[in-house]
Amino acid sequence: MYSHIRNLLVQRPKAGAVGPELEKAVCLLVECFLRDNALFICGNGGSAADADHIAGELGKGFRIPRRLTSDQQLALEEACGDEAGCYLAGRLQRGVRAFSLNSHVSLMTAVLNDQGGELVFAQQLFAWGRPGDILLGLSTSGNSADIIWAARVALARKMHVIAMTGACGGRLSDLAHIVIRAPAEDTAAVQEWHLPFYHALCAEVECRLFGGTDPQCR
Repeated sequence: MYSHIRNLLVQRPKAGAVGPELEKAVCLLVECFLRDNALFICGNGGSAADADHIAGELGKGFRIPRRLTSDQQLALEEACGDEAGCYLAGRLQRGVRAFSLNSHVSLMTAVLNDQGGELVFAQQLFAWGRPGDILLGLSTSGNSADIIWAARVALARKMHVIAMTGACGGRLSDLAHIVIRAPAEDTAAVQEWHLPFYHALCAEVECRLFGGTDPQCR
């Protein structure tokens, strides 16, 4: 078992059932990013903030350095000159294509006004989703209509769907390839479980893609 997931389960034994699903999600995400496909994330309320949080952990270094490759450094120096290229190469970090669908306020409000609030995420995926991309939908009940419609569009676009829900899973669990269920039903309690789940997930993806010989990535 991956180290960050193992540590999570040691610290939170009630989460034991999610271990295999988290590991499957790590493998799916790593394969996605190695193909240069994208992850799209969405949620409502507190889960909307979680969607932004996850995108932030994946877009730059999270727990370990993500130094540029020699080819990336050379490309910066050739495009920007030695001084500017060295400056950028010394400060930029590698990231992956992870995007929060909660961040596009102008588009979301246009969809809300013109098409209906249940389609705020579905419209974005229909425009941007490609085969091999992944949708990660966070819904404490598993029954959030806007996320269910997004999952349906994702499947039509031949994307994979990962759901992060409460214990029951709701209707979203029937549409997802992987379901990560918090051992709780109360909204606040579910959200409190989701944070350590996605932190472990992001840490493991980072290790697989950027860890190399880093001792944190065992």
